[in-house]
Amino acid sequence: MKKARLVTLTGPGGSGKTRLAEETAAGHPTPAWLAELAPLERPDAVPGAVVSALGLRDTVLRTSELSVAQDDPVALLTEFCADRELLLILDNCEHVIDAAAHLAEALLTHCPKLRILATSREPLGVPGESVRPVDPLPEEPAHRLFAERAAAVLPGFDPEQDRAAVAEICTRLDGLPLAIELAAARLRLLTPRQIADRLDDRFRLLTSGSRTVLPRQQTLRAVVDWSWELLDARERTFLREVSVFAGGWDLSAAEAVCSGDAALLLGALVDKSLIVAAPCRRGDEGMRYRMLETIHEYATERAEEEPATRAAARKRHTDHFLALMEQADPLLRTAEQLPWIGRVERDLDNLRAVLQHSVTTGDEQAALELALAMGWFWSLRNYRREGSDWSAAALALGEDPTGPDGRPTGPEAEADPRYWPRMRLRLLQLFLLSDSVPGQPLDEPRARSELALLREVFGRPIPQSATFPGLLWPFATFVLDGTSGGREAMETATEACRLYGGPWEMCVALLFRAHVAVDTRGGLGAVDKDLAELRTLSRQVGDRWLKAHVCTAVGEAAMARGQFAEAQAEYEEGLLLAYEMGVYSEAPLLIARLAEIAYRAGDLPLARRAIAESDEEGERYGVLDTRAFVRLLSAYVALAEGDLELARTEWRSSIEWAARATPPPQFEAGVAHADAKITALQSGPAAALPKVVEGLRGAVRDKCAEPVLSLLAEASATLLADLDDPRATRVLSAGTHWRGDLPVPEPERTELAQVRARLRKRLGDETYEREWTAGQTLTPEDVLDLLGPSSPAVHSRSY
Repeated sequence: MKKARLVTLTGPGGSGKTRLAEETAAGHPTPAWLAELAPLERPDAVPGAVVSALGLRDTVLRTSELSVAQDDPVALLTEFCADRELLLILDNCEHVIDAAAHLAEALLTHCPKLRILATSREPLGVPGESVRPVDPLPEEPAHRLFAERAAAVLPGFDPEQDRAAVAEICTRLDGLPLAIELAAARLRLLTPRQIADRLDDRFRLLTSGSRTVLPRQQTLRAVVDWSWELLDARERTFLREVSVFAGGWDLSAAEAVCSGDAALLLGALVDKSLIVAAPCRRGDEGMRYRMLETIHEYATERAEEEPATRAAARKRHTDHFLALMEQADPLLRTAEQLPWIGRVERDLDNLRAVLQHSVTTGDEQAALELALAMGWFWSLRNYRREGSDWSAAALALGEDPTGPDGRPTGPEAEADPRYWPRMRLRLLQLFLLSDSVPGQPLDEPRARSELALLREVFGRPIPQSATFPGLLWPFATFVLDGTSGGREAMETATEACRLYGGPWEMCVALLFRAHVAVDTRGGLGAVDKDLAELRTLSRQVGDRWLKAHVCTAVGEAAMARGQFAEAQAEYEEGLLLAYEMGVYSEAPLLIARLAEIAYRAGDLPLARRAIAESDEEGERYGVLDTRAFVRLLSAYVALAEGDLELARTEWRSSIEWAARATPPPQFEAGVAHADAKITALQSGPAAALPKVVEGLRGAVRDKCAEPVLSLLAEASATLLADLDDPRATRVLSAGTHWRGDLPVPEPERTELAQVRARLRKRLGDETYEREWTAGQTLTPEDVLDLLGPSSPAVHSRSY
């Protein structure tokens, strides 16, 4: 009011415009007059209503102070206000907007000391007007308003007794003061939770307003009805059509979905406070539009009055967002991915609405197409559980072209146009399920049978195995067979991608193969060629997710070789890339790898800090699949710190977390190794030896890499040495030989040097050298034979 002579407070009905105007007038230094325009039915009555509000009719009758005729209200107002410092409030102008605008312009032109404060659901459109939108109340003020009004109808009401319900009420009512007051009035009959649970039917619920206000403000429906009645036919149709949007939309979406002039009608409805416009976070991405939840529910009800209009809008909505997602999907795997990730995130509610509508109406084709188009986005952005659920819902539609057991019935099955989309979605659904659901749902017989079928269908060099999600089929091998069939599966997958895939698909196959090589026996030496090709291809593709995973693959190989500085640099680069693209679900594992590097290098304080950070990130982003590894690593750090009690606690926790995920074989080996070390300190070497031997047996069975086999063999030899067992030297020699030039983790290095010194002293140089030489020829299978028959299971493998 200090900067402009005309200020218009705009906002939807019930947003508190009148209250704010009254408070402003109370604190204004000049006399203020309130002209209530809401009761007027004709625009030409506006000047007379303002005359009456200022009491000028009585003034003219009682005095001759004013010289103009009483039947010319504009002239009367102009003469009265000409030299006076006044604040005139024109309240509720929206239904007489043109008349109010003309009067305001005339008065401001001829009355230089006059200021006008107007309230309206749209601006007056007068030159020099300053428009001040009255936004919904923020969270805390909304809570305070509810509590104050609640205490008036229910003395002693304490909002803290059900703060969550109060917060839900205020949020779902869009922070609109009138709606909040109407909800608080319902506390005479209902609890806050009961009110919150009934807000889907808010127009029937919120009907008990004050009898002293205008009828259109006594119920929530009446408030919105008032705005609806002020719309023309085109605006009403447009509002019905945009009710199909969920969460918001942009201009291009409105143009695709709505039948009228979208830009013109959006502008009109934004001006009328029925649609909210706000720029995207990135200024170059245009405006986003949305309706308050109350307005959206009302518009949906109105749309249902014209089923044909709504059905046509819904069809255009489905077509638009399916096309958008099919355009976005390949670009999410390129250097252009960041703006496209943001675009899909902004329209995620609309995409969900399309999926829900397709599933509800049985539109199998739309559901299949959209679920497949969203698959990579779901995986990339950690919506895996949601993606698995939507995929399952889409697969439940229509008849499956395969036989009763889900298997192809012959060439005619593959000829069905639904066959490959459904097969691809079946694979995607299980892949997303494996990464998102606690426990081991893929260990169930039905899931394993499905995985075996999908491996059979996709596990050959065909075009469908060289595109996403078909190229994910090797994960079925890892679930069914562990790493034992990993190399063969990856050779087949790589062949398919070389024949039929593009650079991105080739990178994914090479990434799989590189990880398998590092984690399996005899593979580390062959990984460098794949890593070099990955570097080249990932730069060509530009996908930051791909670059981050190339960093992790290079870092994993470097860590296995003891090149800790290089490994740390790679993991840190991968972490930066993950944060850059908002793939926060990758952070816990990458930070845990940095913790492992610190542990292997002997920097226990740094390892402990990184473990804590990984825990925090995992908790923040709901990532469960790294918790088991982090807890096991924490157990190792505790052992190195000499905290046996913490080590056992963390070991148990790792077992519990493993039961919620699908850990790889090297994790099981680590569990057995840590268990044996803790048991040796708690109960002695005799109790610990069977545990580590059984861990070695499992690692050999699962074809774990040499560092894992060496770690278990060396731990076995340490326990044998503690028991004065003559096999100790040969077993230690074998483990050292398998490791080759690969380094021993720093915490184990000193211990192994002491064991070797003890064995040499006990046996003498000649016998020690003879035993050591004999051990150099032993394979892992030979060592298992030397250690004896299979021991009873020493820890549950239910995870």
